[in-house]
Amino acid sequence: MSGIEAKSDEGQRQEELYREASISYGAALERLARAYESDRESCRDLLQEIHIALWRSLATFAGRCSLRTWVYRVAHNVATSHVIRDHRARSQEMVSLEVLDVTPGKDDVEANADRNRAMQRLLALIQRLTPLDRQVILLYLEDMDAASIAEITGISAGNVATKIHRIKNILIRQFHQEETHAE
Repeated sequence: MSGIEAKSDEGQRQEELYREASISYGAALERLARAYESDRESCRDLLQEIHIALWRSLATFAGRCSLRTWVYRVAHNVATSHVIRDHRARSQEMVSLEVLDVTPGKDDVEANADRNRAMQRLLALIQRLTPLDRQVILLYLEDMDAASIAEITGISAGNVATKIHRIKNILIRQFHQEETHAE
């Protein structure tokens, strides 16, 4: 096999992997981008960055982890870099779990509106988290277990479980505080 044929086979494999990842995880990548970016255009830009990085990264995918883990790792790394870059550009304050913990938050049609408002409040709270905490909770919300999240984030599974527990408790308290303030 010549060098050109080998490169062609590698390119075809990369395309096939990208197609599989895009089909299997495209909706999750869109949700991830929306969770990291509230502005529609910035969200679209982030999603495009994620897809480009994913496609490029698949050239080096060796199968030492599942495709799912690889996709989430690449996506969260890109999203985290995007947030940090954006943070530096805007000098917007990110808050730790401790600060968020003490910071007060903000019929069919009516029930849907209530659910949408609740989802927006949740996303707003999540967007205020530091990149690592945001990454952990978003992966958890995608039904990933602590071991998978640990593999993607590089922190221990025990630390992941602790972070999830703390974040969930903080989010619950924030929702209750907002409901109390609204009444």
